[in-house]
Amino acid sequence: MFDTHFSKRAKALRASDVRELLKLLQAPDMISFAGGLPNPETFPTEIIRDIANDVLKDDGARALQYGITEGYLPLREAIADRMSRHGTDAATDDIGVVSGSQQVIDLIGKVLIDPHDAIVISAPTYLTALTGFAVYDARFESVPIDEENMRIDLFEDKLKSLATESVHPKLVYALPNFQNPAGVTMPEKSRRRLVDLASEHNLIILEDDPYGELRYRGDDIRSIKSFDDEGRVVYMSTFSKILAPGLRVGWMAAHPDLLRKLIIAKQSSDVCTNVLGQVVAQEYITRGHIDTQIQKIREIYGRKLNIMLEGMDRFMPDSVAWIRPDGGMFLWATLPEGVSSGELLSKALERRVAFVSGRAFFPDPADGMSTLRLNFTHPSDEMITEGLRRLGGVFKEEMDPS
Repeated sequence: MFDTHFSKRAKALRASDVRELLKLLQAPDMISFAGGLPNPETFPTEIIRDIANDVLKDDGARALQYGITEGYLPLREAIADRMSRHGTDAATDDIGVVSGSQQVIDLIGKVLIDPHDAIVISAPTYLTALTGFAVYDARFESVPIDEENMRIDLFEDKLKSLATESVHPKLVYALPNFQNPAGVTMPEKSRRRLVDLASEHNLIILEDDPYGELRYRGDDIRSIKSFDDEGRVVYMSTFSKILAPGLRVGWMAAHPDLLRKLIIAKQSSDVCTNVLGQVVAQEYITRGHIDTQIQKIREIYGRKLNIMLEGMDRFMPDSVAWIRPDGGMFLWATLPEGVSSGELLSKALERRVAFVSGRAFFPDPADGMSTLRLNFTHPSDEMITEGLRRLGGVFKEEMDPS
């Protein structure tokens, strides 16, 4: 009815495979590994209730009023302090609070991307980054991953090859910690090299770090931004994974000149981030709850990851391979070449178990046909085991019918 009214940009919009799949998962007996949802067991409901009550009683007028676009000053101060204590120097004026870190992707698109500008991404990469940048008609240049995240050697080759075509990317999008979807982590040497190459080729790096606090084994690695002395790295993170996603509070840390333009772009989107959510997040940090909360999440999710890895070992055919992540929320599996995870998904849904086909995480849907992503944070412990038993049965029947 309204086709003639839609803009060219709107006509190009397509619903994501994951969002459409989630609509099919309402059956009460369905076991879903498809979403990327935190587990409600981790939500500090009572503490948030007490904080909200105190805030509304003591200063409700301010918490319910419009705020400044940059974000609630005490929260920005708390974020800058926390980042600095974790090895990434950040001043309060470097911090902007956003309505969930997904908004940063949109703001970067508005501020940096003209139609057909090149963006370098890993393949696979975060699905909603693809859809977010595609709105601005970005041209994607993909670099394969291995168990150490983006192949930095191939990234360097890609930049050299593009330069011979007079193509100069503006941006590289990186998820260094427990990448979504593959769960892989970039080593320090690659982070340093990425910053060096960004300087050499005049790139901006968007460092997306929603999972960095969700490490279950091994040692933390310094952020990409911590190696940046030119202001080329925009760091983004969120309280969705370490507090509660319903607050819709995330943040970005950027050079003041770039941050200023991002804030202006945000003013046309939502004026300001949820003020009550910001005040709750700030109080949660300053009252000393956040580190205890993160430790609780690590224990719960670490246990769930171990249950999933045990289930994969127990139920999957030998021809299926998977990455064993050190943290995050996802496990990435690869089927034998030529086997379509999309076709197996249809069979799995009949058995009341769901996953996401890996092709959703590539700019070219022809890639990733034999891969899939499994979430282990949201299902119960029992559902993880039962779901993998069902899924393993489907895979064995379809790939080894004898």
